[in-house]
Amino acid sequence: MRTRLAIKLHSLFERHFPERRIFLKSDTDTRYIRLSSETQAFAVLGVAIMVGWTAVATAILLMDSIGSGNFREQAKRDQATYQERLNVLSAERDARAHEALAAHARFNSALEQVSAMQSELLESENRRRELETGIEVIQTTLRATMKQREDARAQLAQLQEETGDDSAIMFASAAPVQMEFMADALTQTAMERDQIAADAQSALDERDDLELEIQLMQERNDEIFRQLEEAMVISVEPLDKMFRQAGMPTDRILDEVRRGYSGMGGPLTPISFSTRGEELSADEVRTNQLLQQMDKLNLYRIAAEKAPFAKPVHSSFRFTSGFGYRRDPKTGGRRMHKGTDFAAPTGTDIFATADGVVTHAGWQSGFGKLVKIKHAFGIETYYAHNTNIRVKVGQRVSRGDHIADMGSTGRSTGTHLHYEVHVNGKPVNPMTYIKAANNVF
Repeated sequence: MRTRLAIKLHSLFERHFPERRIFLKSDTDTRYIRLSSETQAFAVLGVAIMVGWTAVATAILLMDSIGSGNFREQAKRDQATYQERLNVLSAERDARAHEALAAHARFNSALEQVSAMQSELLESENRRRELETGIEVIQTTLRATMKQREDARAQLAQLQEETGDDSAIMFASAAPVQMEFMADALTQTAMERDQIAADAQSALDERDDLELEIQLMQERNDEIFRQLEEAMVISVEPLDKMFRQAGMPTDRILDEVRRGYSGMGGPLTPISFSTRGEELSADEVRTNQLLQQMDKLNLYRIAAEKAPFAKPVHSSFRFTSGFGYRRDPKTGGRRMHKGTDFAAPTGTDIFATADGVVTHAGWQSGFGKLVKIKHAFGIETYYAHNTNIRVKVGQRVSRGDHIADMGSTGRSTGTHLHYEVHVNGKPVNPMTYIKAANNVF
């Protein structure tokens, strides 16, 4: 049975791949190579498999390249959108802060004007009371004088009856002079009283106008406070979420930054408009809360510069290996990969991911040309396999500074950056920080 099957297969191969001979001739001899039907069939099959595999691999590479290019473009657009949104929010926050300061200045000016008007009103009231007292004295004197005049007239009439001469008439002639003097004094007093009443009414009208203006100003201040409070929430919440997603305790981070910036240029100080030991007003309490939020936002921004939230490669790149256990590319065994690999062309710029001080800049076994940067909060970053190092030990760098060029030095199978993040001496996943900052920076 097997012999028949072999014969049939051989006949099938003979029809499609007849036996061929390749002759090799020399000066003294002639030889040939015999290519059987089976040999030709297997050779054609091998070539077909190789061509098919090449086509499939090429298609996969093209699809991967196109897909990664679209993903990078989308990531760039998203990053630009978030950056523009953050800039707009920052501008609005600064504008609201200036408006709040201007509103408080106007509020203080209005309070000073009201205080001055109240002082003037009290002074007018005191003058009115003094004039009323003077009027009462004059009226008392006038009543006494009129009584004396009546007594004098009675005495004059009695004298005229008794003596019948003109001396009583001369005595009585002095009475109209006194009456005229008293009438003038009363008229002047009445005019001053009317003027005081008019001044008091004018002061009351001005007070009402100022109270209306203060009410409108208070409503405007409330609107400004509301907008500022919303801007603070929009600005602080993403930063707070970023630190929490990165596993960094926000309270400890802010305390550490506050201790480092307690001198000039440090946190904002709460404002109090009360100088008499009284309780703060509602506006003063809201102002202090806003200043505390601004202080918190400022501390978050300082902390963000000191933590490795940025990417070490800004140009186009490809993630080739992540954090965790993997198959070792050299030995093939299972080993822990303590960082993240970014692949790009040789010489690609590598940037510091946070502010810090360079603690190592040179060759280290396995890492090749290595840069180590020490940051705040017990964090240290490694940049390995570089072809060129552009910093020195002890140099202070800022986030975004060009520190090295990508290469393949040390224990490496190709051009890439091996990037590690260590917290208190232990390696952690760098993508935890990078992903936490995707919606912020």
